[in-house]
Amino acid sequence: LRHGMRSMKCQLMAASLCVMLLGLSIATLSTVTRYGLHFSTISNVALESSSYRAIYHAAFYIGVCLSMTLILAALLSAVATVRESRFLTATAFFCFALAFCGLTPAACWRYMHSTEVEDSILDVYDLVYEEVRRNGSSSRRHELTIIHEVFLCCGKYSPLGDTAAVEHKTCPGTAWAAGRDCLQEMRGFLKKHMGFVSTLLGITIGFTVYGMVLTSFLWFSIRFSNNLDRKGKYTLR
Repeated sequence: LRHGMRSMKCQLMAASLCVMLLGLSIATLSTVTRYGLHFSTISNVALESSSYRAIYHAAFYIGVCLSMTLILAALLSAVATVRESRFLTATAFFCFALAFCGLTPAACWRYMHSTEVEDSILDVYDLVYEEVRRNGSSSRRHELTIIHEVFLCCGKYSPLGDTAAVEHKTCPGTAWAAGRDCLQEMRGFLKKHMGFVSTLLGITIGFTVYGMVLTSFLWFSIRFSNNLDRKGKYTLR
């Protein structure tokens, strides 16, 4: 039993390190999503009623909560492994389970609403672009220029064919030289970003389940080990 516990403790320590790194990765990704130039630029020009703003804020706060839960679970499981504490092991298991309950809905939402983030960002761009096209002196022109600078793109294809004036006014030199369609550039950027999010969620869920299994087995091992150590020992009263 002791030999099995040593092996389990080594596995749990390694898993705890991986979970901590994953928690830090989620925290970093949430911060980039919140304060990154591409996402913050779209958020600054989006209307208060835009669905993008709700997704934008929710992604940050959910990511921070998940990362804190994962880091706490990793720390507790590492301390519980060293001290062989049943209370700390049970607490670590609870934190892993809590993180799993948060990660699973996040992953399901990612796959069931895979185009919602993309659609909300493209809707923001379309709204700003159309306002500038209809009114060349609109205050939105500066906002559209910033979007073109950040995404290094210039305008979009329109079946109306009257976009040249907008592009001349809102495309700076670098964006004009790139000459790429903004809708395509945004789709490409979001595809890479969401692909990384999906990969990170999948790996984190796997390690969370692994941590739950290890902490539960360690809890039972500590309990049975303590019972075996006391076997045959009696106290006379």
